[in-house]
Amino acid sequence: MLSIRDYIKGELNSLYSKEEISSINQIILKSKFNISLIDSLNYKLNNLSDLQLNILNEIIEKLKTKEPLQYILGETFFYNMSFTVNRNVLVPRPETEELIEWIIDCERGNNISILDIGTGSGCIAITLAKNILTAKVHAWDISSEALEVAKHNAKRNDVIVDFAQNDILNMDNHNQLFDVIVSNPPYITQSESKMMHQTVLDFEPHIALFVPDSNPLLFYEHISHFAMNHLRKGGSLYYEINQNNGEDTKSLLANMGFVNIELRHDISGNERMIKATKP
Repeated sequence: MLSIRDYIKGELNSLYSKEEISSINQIILKSKFNISLIDSLNYKLNNLSDLQLNILNEIIEKLKTKEPLQYILGETFFYNMSFTVNRNVLVPRPETEELIEWIIDCERGNNISILDIGTGSGCIAITLAKNILTAKVHAWDISSEALEVAKHNAKRNDVIVDFAQNDILNMDNHNQLFDVIVSNPPYITQSESKMMHQTVLDFEPHIALFVPDSNPLLFYEHISHFAMNHLRKGGSLYYEINQNNGEDTKSLLANMGFVNIELRHDISGNERMIKATKP
């Protein structure tokens, strides 16, 4: 009798790489059937109940459409925390964990107010609230559906975040000041979409991904302008950025008057995050 691992591999072999199938196997078996990696090596298909086999086959059929596994399972792990995800929010990426680690290293222990702009699933705001216990965390998004997911995730992870529906491209009146503003805004140009994986293009929310080719720094311009007016003196602005726009983003911040601008590489060596200070 086939092992579950070999069964999944046989069903998905023509659609996913060997590495992807190995990861899919591990996540499915652990999250759905509580089968460890070691046990899964010899766990046979006929060890599953009829109900479990039906669940497995439903997951496999959805994977054949290239739907992200995180959406199929309805959750993902990020910074050692569990987050609900669906097609109203992006699947959190490892690069964002690196940005959060930078913020925690710099800001931990400070009694500060933090604003996360474009919060999506809430992964940035919630993780910061969980790890900087002295912080008051606010999070905005234009999407009411995304905010519902984020609010659920805050409860799921037992943190308090002040959520609000706001459009950063149209923020005329706001009188609150913050010590830290962070954002992972849309930064992929329409022309770059041609090189993206089908799982992203067909399933993840485009409103959270794309900007026009004519203005790739659209959100960075608006957020930076807002930050210059709504950060306290000495406050910090953090961004996740398009790896192709590091120097352009750095120049934008310098031209707006920010100082101590630092561009950082992610673990893969790409320019993916930047920090600046309001003088």
